[in-house]
Amino acid sequence: MVYITEDLIRRRAEHNECEIFSLEEVSLHQQDIERIEHIERWCRDLKILYLQNNLIPRIENVGRLKKLEYLNLALNNILVIENLEGCENLQKLDLTVNFVGRLSSVETLKQNIHLSQLFLVGNPCTLFEGYRKYVVATLPQLKCLDGTEITRSEVIAANQGLEELKRRVMEQEDQYLRKNAQQKEEEESNRKQAADRAGSRDGASDSEEKQEEATESDEERREKEFWHTPCPFTPESRLEAHRHLEAKRMAKEKGNQRKVKPPRTLITADGRVLNVNEPKYDDILDFSLTEDDNNKRIVLDLAVYRHMDTSLMDVDVQPTYVKVSVKGKIFQLVLPAEVKPDSSTAQRSQTTGHLLLHMPRAQGEIKATKAARPSKDGRHLHCSLSDKRKHAVPERLEVDASGTVDIANIVTRHHTIEGPLEASLWNPTTATPLKHVPSEGFVDDPDVPPLI
Repeated sequence: MVYITEDLIRRRAEHNECEIFSLEEVSLHQQDIERIEHIERWCRDLKILYLQNNLIPRIENVGRLKKLEYLNLALNNILVIENLEGCENLQKLDLTVNFVGRLSSVETLKQNIHLSQLFLVGNPCTLFEGYRKYVVATLPQLKCLDGTEITRSEVIAANQGLEELKRRVMEQEDQYLRKNAQQKEEEESNRKQAADRAGSRDGASDSEEKQEEATESDEERREKEFWHTPCPFTPESRLEAHRHLEAKRMAKEKGNQRKVKPPRTLITADGRVLNVNEPKYDDILDFSLTEDDNNKRIVLDLAVYRHMDTSLMDVDVQPTYVKVSVKGKIFQLVLPAEVKPDSSTAQRSQTTGHLLLHMPRAQGEIKATKAARPSKDGRHLHCSLSDKRKHAVPERLEVDASGTVDIANIVTRHHTIEGPLEASLWNPTTATPLKHVPSEGFVDDPDVPPLI
């Protein structure tokens, strides 16, 4: 059951900046509403109210809408015209295809002096003898009934013999109400019998029942019985059909809910790229990968549908693999050689619509080869620069350990005796410090602390 809430009305008041207190028009059609409520308190200035195609069984809670001019309640379950006396400015009332069987209830509209249009097409009361004359004579303010203009001569003819007309209408109304009550009782008994038959059918064990259930599922059988079983056109049957469709829709939505699949692995934890072809059954029919040795490039031909929009595709070329997204589905392929992503091109074939990827091969691409091993005598193999690149052998520095290395004299020192701050000098031949020789004019003052 759907209720009229403040949030529902605000969402229907976008044209009025979502303000409902000053709202003059609101549309609440096709919302499965089963009761009119709150509108007369929240929208006092309402002039137009659309409530068609709902499940409303009664006109209520609209009497305080003094400014209401148009009320549309078509395709509902209304039985009686009532509670509209307070709508002083009501000019148009639409009750098309409802279940109004009490034709005498139109007399409650006498106080709506501005009412000029009334629609009762599709109601049981329209089948009464003298229906139009009775409504025209009862509501003299009307100018149009069921889309047909009321002429002056028709008004005069309707007022002649009005008492006899009222008597015949009341008789037909009583007859309709009795027949309607009888139909409700029969419908209730038929519903109970159908439930009992369904229970006995479920427990049946004869061969015919087994053959029938073998060819047709229980759900299909119940669905067929529901729609092929005759029933009277009443508010109860309409409400039951709505409940049945709603339950079927919810069951279908629940069945369509799929578990969230984990993302597909495109690259493993150790960095290995996988070949993936997700859209192979829907959008991609086939693909071909060729190497053009003349132009030194790799060509990928992806057979997508000719009329598929290019905006639904996304291409990502990497040095060692290519990934294409087609309508959100991934196609990934490992390339046989390293390519240049920046120089690669993607285009659609004008004849077949295929997606063509031209990927130039990289110069001097790295290929996996075995590294060179040392010889038996412990020396490393000597190879050329190209061989070193090919075998990826790291170059090592060999040191002759036969003689001693003078680490202190790797860099030659040039000594000088100039300068007052020279504390000591090294003898380059013996690698021993020389005696300190003070410079000319040096005075050794004992009061001055040493520099070092």
